[in-house]
Amino acid sequence: MSRSPISPEDRARLLVAPRPRSLPIAPEPPRAKRRLPLLDEVRPQDRVRPIYAVWEITLACDLACRHCGSRAGRDRPDELDTDACLALIDQMAELGVKEISLIGGEAYLRSDWTSLIARIRARGMVPLLTTGGRGLTPARAEAAAKAGLASASVSLDGNEATHDRLRGVQGSHRAALEALRNLRAAGVKVSVNTQINRLSLPDLEDVLETLIAAGAHSWQIQLTVAMGRAADEPEVLLQPYDLLELFPLLSRLQKRCKEAQVRLWPGNNVGYFGPYEHELRGTLPLGHMYSCGAGRSTLGIEADGSIKGCPSLPTEAWTGGNVRDAPLKDIWERAAPLRYTRDRTVEDLWGFCRTCYYADECRAGCTWTSFVLFGRAGNNPYCHHRALEHARRGLRERVVKVREAGGLPFDHGLFELVVEKIEGAASVCPGTPEGAPE
Repeated sequence: MSRSPISPEDRARLLVAPRPRSLPIAPEPPRAKRRLPLLDEVRPQDRVRPIYAVWEITLACDLACRHCGSRAGRDRPDELDTDACLALIDQMAELGVKEISLIGGEAYLRSDWTSLIARIRARGMVPLLTTGGRGLTPARAEAAAKAGLASASVSLDGNEATHDRLRGVQGSHRAALEALRNLRAAGVKVSVNTQINRLSLPDLEDVLETLIAAGAHSWQIQLTVAMGRAADEPEVLLQPYDLLELFPLLSRLQKRCKEAQVRLWPGNNVGYFGPYEHELRGTLPLGHMYSCGAGRSTLGIEADGSIKGCPSLPTEAWTGGNVRDAPLKDIWERAAPLRYTRDRTVEDLWGFCRTCYYADECRAGCTWTSFVLFGRAGNNPYCHHRALEHARRGLRERVVKVREAGGLPFDHGLFELVVEKIEGAASVCPGTPEGAPE
């Protein structure tokens, strides 16, 4: 078992801590933003095409995950009907999408979910599924396989106690393992995805052995980000300096993955450019991570037809349009929020990222991670290179919540960035969301 970034006593306390009670567990989602303006000109860089789409087909969920960025639980009041979904699949095929991951909420809670899988397959795209697996019965697994589901990723966030605490429902760990068995029995390939935070980090080695035994072909890992319910419990989030503990562990886990022929897939927010970068991401086209792909290689879709460059980005600030109002191609090419990473330069960065050696290559990495911390993209403290550079100077960065999230799907609070001596004495250069900390 890996060493925890917090004391055993604090971890034990967090495992049994009750939910914050000031907000509803599953809020009523608002209706979609409609009739948003589109720009007239289509530039050469706007003709880039998404390879990968992540599609929330419903916000309804049978879990109550305490780190859920979308606060899933209830379906949206204006989710697309079957005909609209099938038409959207056709538009994605025409736009050039190659793979579509169906997510929720929980995708199988839509009665037509296998019809969507079948249409994706019929249009020559690869249908994938990401699931918590609580209700993925043998019958559902067999129906998905018959429809043409290529692979399903089941969430495992630690051992039984850790997973059930994070997922908010007792028995969810056992159900996830059962879902893996049901999918494999139906002939569907399986993978596992894992959130990394202060509760799950000590269990990562156990998770890897579990997924190897379950026959998973890949393991996607990503940091828990301060959005939605995760923003309500900031003490569970990793601090930027915890990456100094995480990355040597990932190196050891990568060796085990190679032995077991499991692909380790670090998500875009597991960043960046430290001494293990090529080891962890050497199979990428450049051999290392590059800038955020939102609106360039990836497409995010909400169940009500809202279009974003990335499925994780907050709805309010990053929705470019709605397929009820305009064709998907027009939104992709002409919506200003989807153009952000096509136009971002070093001049848009601030704080440490503005002056970093890798600034032009990375451009602050994951837009989602920095935006939900500071209400402003362009300065991402969750970076291994950055943590190492601070440590060499006897410093570390710490994020401190200063404003609560409002309680709606895809919301976020506000955090300050404090630079302090490793011994614990605060430095004279704390940052704020409005200014650069260095």
